[in-house]
Amino acid sequence: MEWIILVIVGIAASSLGSLIGMGGGIIVVPALLYLATLPTFSHLSPQVVVGTSLFTMIFTGLSSTLAYMKHKTIDYKSGFIFLIGSGPGSILGAWVTEKMDLHSFNIYFGLFILFISLVLVVKEKLKPLPYRKDKGVVLTFTDNSGTTFEYGYNPIIGVLIAFIVGLLSGVFGIGGGSLMVPTMILLFFFPPHVATATSMFMILPTSILSSITHISLGNVNWLYALALIPGAWIGAKVGVFLNTKFKSKTIVFILRAILIIVGVRLIYQGIAG
Repeated sequence: MEWIILVIVGIAASSLGSLIGMGGGIIVVPALLYLATLPTFSHLSPQVVVGTSLFTMIFTGLSSTLAYMKHKTIDYKSGFIFLIGSGPGSILGAWVTEKMDLHSFNIYFGLFILFISLVLVVKEKLKPLPYRKDKGVVLTFTDNSGTTFEYGYNPIIGVLIAFIVGLLSGVFGIGGGSLMVPTMILLFFFPPHVATATSMFMILPTSILSSITHISLGNVNWLYALALIPGAWIGAKVGVFLNTKFKSKTIVFILRAILIIVGVRLIYQGIAG
């Protein structure tokens, strides 16, 4: 029964995660935290939840990246630039997790994703931050409808933000997409489809680095990871397919709704527990 539950969680989490560029951790982590309140899964600690989630996201990231490569929506140049910061940050974040207990982890994680949802809610009211074309990276992307987007950023700022994203990824086991996607959309003017695909591309190496640290700390439940991986691989393919079919506004709306629901639930669990 445990394996069936975890396979279902893996498919659902990876489908949603790949669709919105989060890697599935934003669903896997709260799902495992909820299961930890049940007798069968009571041995799960926040550290093991995060470590196991990050390990399974290696396969979500790989599956999604291979699929997005076919659709040619990955911005490789930006992805490698951001990885300069997110790589070291993810390793540091994995060590920070060791200091948290279950209740404080739930509250901090819930507040974090509610903050992200708030950023997306007010997105329509925010004016794009200006960027100097002669001082940063300027790129263009033409979507399936023939619409061309121009976006860009300062590489130094991009690396610094990516470091923070990597740090939070290692702490919460979410792959970093929950922060990197809205950052790319709001600050760097990325089209949502490109932000999502590039985020999934970044999740692969970031998850590997974080997982190595968590494995060394003994924070991976291998049996649960093996149950989650098949679902993560299948779900990633489903998410990529849906991403190519939905409009950009639809993806952002789904992202906001999921974050608000999960964030409120986690804060409630942390306080009530």
